[in-house]
Amino acid sequence: MWMRTVLAAGVLLTAMVVLSGCFAAQAEDLNAFLAPDEADITGEDYIIQPPDRITVVASDVPELRDSGTQLGQTQEIRPDGMISYEKIGEIPVAGKTPRQVAELIAQRLSDLYKLTGDYPIDVRVNNQSKLYYVLGQVRQPGAKIFTGRETTLSALAKAIPTDYAWKEQIQVIRPSLMGGEPSKIFRLNYRDMVIRGRTDQIVLLEEGDIIYVPPTVFAAIGITVGEIVGPILQGGRTVQMMGGL
Repeated sequence: MWMRTVLAAGVLLTAMVVLSGCFAAQAEDLNAFLAPDEADITGEDYIIQPPDRITVVASDVPELRDSGTQLGQTQEIRPDGMISYEKIGEIPVAGKTPRQVAELIAQRLSDLYKLTGDYPIDVRVNNQSKLYYVLGQVRQPGAKIFTGRETTLSALAKAIPTDYAWKEQIQVIRPSLMGGEPSKIFRLNYRDMVIRGRTDQIVLLEEGDIIYVPPTVFAAIGITVGEIVGPILQGGRTVQMMGGL
């Protein structure tokens, strides 16, 4: 009897969750996401932040070469937003683009070296500070490095939805940066995307975007029942073991 009650409670709870706004997507919110062919993203637009790593390449400056590879030196941006070199000193780089950092370093070096060419300093970024998130029923959930070229399809292909995923009801969420303004959410049908070649939902992600892959209704019921029944069964086994003592 108690098992039927637990199962009924699990089904009821799951239904309430699903019906109470679990899927709050708005079709028009898709317009808030950029299509890949409309985006203008280049390495020069990237804003450097800790803990990004940057490689400074300058063939005319010996101390900027790595002794092992003869390529540029790589440094991780410190929490204070700085990098440092013995002869150049500390350089504030956080909040700047790679081109701005290159110009700042070139300015510091102008008294020591005669730099040639329009761009004698090259700054290359290994991004570690910007993230997007894939959560829910995927094999590889969590925070992912954002490079500016991730799409909904590439993100899901890397995360790999599980057999329990509700692939027709995936939510793509762009959190609001303004207080009181609702987040933008649209529903993505991953099955249509990969089986029927639907491309209108293959859009570029932005830093901070969240992809939530929910469980199917039956999987959600199983998860809920397991969360309720598991402790009860575990408690029963504990009582039996104590009784055996």
